[in-house]
Amino acid sequence: MAKITTDRIRNVALLGHGGSGKTSLAEAMLYISGGTDRLGKIADGNTVCDYDSEEIARKFSLSGSVANLTWKDIKINILDTPGYLDFSGEVNQMLRVADAALILVDGKAGIEVGTELAWDAATEAGLPKSFFINKFDDNEARFARVLDALHDKWGKKICPLTIPMVQGGTVVGAIDLVDMEAHVFDKNGTHSVHPIPDESMETAEKYHDMLLEAVASSDDELMEKYFGGEDISHMECVNGIHQGVIHGDIVPVFCGAATKLWGVWTLLSNIAESFPRHTAKKEELVKIGGDEDTMEINPEGEPAIFVFKTVADPFVGKMNFFKVMNGTLKKDAELTNRQTGDTERISKIYTVCGKKQTEVAELACGDIGMTAKLANTNTNDTLTWGTDFSYSEIKFPTPYLAQTMIPASVADENKISQAITRMTEEDRTIKYENDPETKEMVVYGMGDMHLSVLAARLKSRFGANVKYAQPKIAYRERITKPCDVEGKHKKQNGGSGQFGHVKIRFAPSETEGLTFTVSVVGGNVPKNFYPAVEKGLADAMAKGVAGFPLTNLAADLYDGSYHAVDSDEISFRTAASLAYKKCLELARPVILEPVGAINVIVPESMVGDVMGDLNKRRGRVMGMNPAAKKGYTVVEAEAPKSEISDYVIALRAMTQGRGSFTYEFVRYEEVPSNIAAKIIEDYKKSQG
Repeated sequence: MAKITTDRIRNVALLGHGGSGKTSLAEAMLYISGGTDRLGKIADGNTVCDYDSEEIARKFSLSGSVANLTWKDIKINILDTPGYLDFSGEVNQMLRVADAALILVDGKAGIEVGTELAWDAATEAGLPKSFFINKFDDNEARFARVLDALHDKWGKKICPLTIPMVQGGTVVGAIDLVDMEAHVFDKNGTHSVHPIPDESMETAEKYHDMLLEAVASSDDELMEKYFGGEDISHMECVNGIHQGVIHGDIVPVFCGAATKLWGVWTLLSNIAESFPRHTAKKEELVKIGGDEDTMEINPEGEPAIFVFKTVADPFVGKMNFFKVMNGTLKKDAELTNRQTGDTERISKIYTVCGKKQTEVAELACGDIGMTAKLANTNTNDTLTWGTDFSYSEIKFPTPYLAQTMIPASVADENKISQAITRMTEEDRTIKYENDPETKEMVVYGMGDMHLSVLAARLKSRFGANVKYAQPKIAYRERITKPCDVEGKHKKQNGGSGQFGHVKIRFAPSETEGLTFTVSVVGGNVPKNFYPAVEKGLADAMAKGVAGFPLTNLAADLYDGSYHAVDSDEISFRTAASLAYKKCLELARPVILEPVGAINVIVPESMVGDVMGDLNKRRGRVMGMNPAAKKGYTVVEAEAPKSEISDYVIALRAMTQGRGSFTYEFVRYEEVPSNIAAKIIEDYKKSQG
């Protein structure tokens, strides 16, 4: 094959609902094109794109993967994506470097939630879209019903390029509406070209006319020919589809059966002929100072790459997957990381096909590759020749499902820190923190499956065994009434003893933490012991009646006494602690809980269910507003953190995955008395 140039590269992301057949289609495309010598199956765990041990075990995609093939001298980079919501961050990574999106639809199930989400994601990424109606050979599949549903939902730009050919109630092939010929498939997946049978001609002409109308609507000259009754030539049709796809005026629809290889040949040919190349758009970038702009892509210019994915491999090290955004990248190139300012040397360049890596000397503008062992480069980094800009970053969803990580042993505890750091570099939808208040290692993920996969990878890659538990809520306490108490510490064991005596007025404060003042007169408590009293109170405030930190406390040291020989700092710290304990008995302390603002974005038809559920969670609905997305509403509310710990899972179940939310801490509020009593009871039990 001749040298690969930008105009002969296609980057296509495969999207769709879980189980729609994305990985199977990628496998079929690789096999038909000669990219692999055997057709892998998900059930057998031997597909090219699902090569991770967890993907093989679970039998579905967990990560985005890259595979490349050549078809008619065109290099096609397939970007396979997971279909489950827990791994939406992987989808965003692939969409950032794709030039077109191919959305798979199950011919039997039709439009599913994942189909809608894939359309929205591709639209937000600004990508041309197309559909592949898969499993069209299934007895329960109904191509016309699915096509009509697509047409009703997304309009007249939905345009079939291939349709099933049915004989005797059974699908035996597909009709190519561009060439107006029938492809009859055999059991090995190969096809032979035939004239369209008479019994299928009426249907073929109906959909062919739909295709020509869509092509004509994308070009004024073709529109005149179409409505003037003139024929649109084959090349005009092909070019019209190409331009229509690029500008979003045409959303082509293909059909086939990936596991049987049916319809894949035609799909590959259309990708090669009609799908856009990297130069069909301008690249979004951010200049120094934060100003947003766009830039023309120049295949002959200086090299620049964007890192869209990082994989933490315990043997190879950190692997950075990138797209050549400008110019040609050659090995041993030295580029500047715009995020860190470091100079990185790209010593080796690889193309990837699943887990297979092939070293190459260079990659053209628009191509996708991988390099390893860069010192300080991660996902979302831009490496350029020296201009002060970076490419627009991938936006990752915020993880809200929190779990406490408990190491299985001391040896595992020593491994966790480094391992989780590596995993957060790889997966930007994982967040990890050591909670300073609860003293727990807390990890946040997109869902329970996401965190389950994380635990499995920590074990398989880094040998760190962890268990999960529900995180503790960082409650706080405060007093609600003033009190006047004294604390006296006196200890005599022969010789010098200990003596400290303080009188303190406690009151609620508007200021967080301890507000300590002194109004002692007459030297009853020497000045050198004031810091000891303050320190004794501050230390004691670490635990209130329920074991949580006390806050918003004002303490005025107004009197006391001392002994010239036995008084020391420890004595006055102890006396202050005794006074604090009496304060807790008299000042009517209450428990405070963290409360946050929650904005829930859901379809209008589901607002009632969401509001009812928020009420059950002690939430207060503050209002509703139309969402940016048509047909959706934003429910604005406030809810305690303890009540939304599982909200990711609950909202997903309630809205079939269509709902989303954001949550941000606002303040602490008093816990209702019945719940506070239960918290105190649990604390006392834990203390024996």
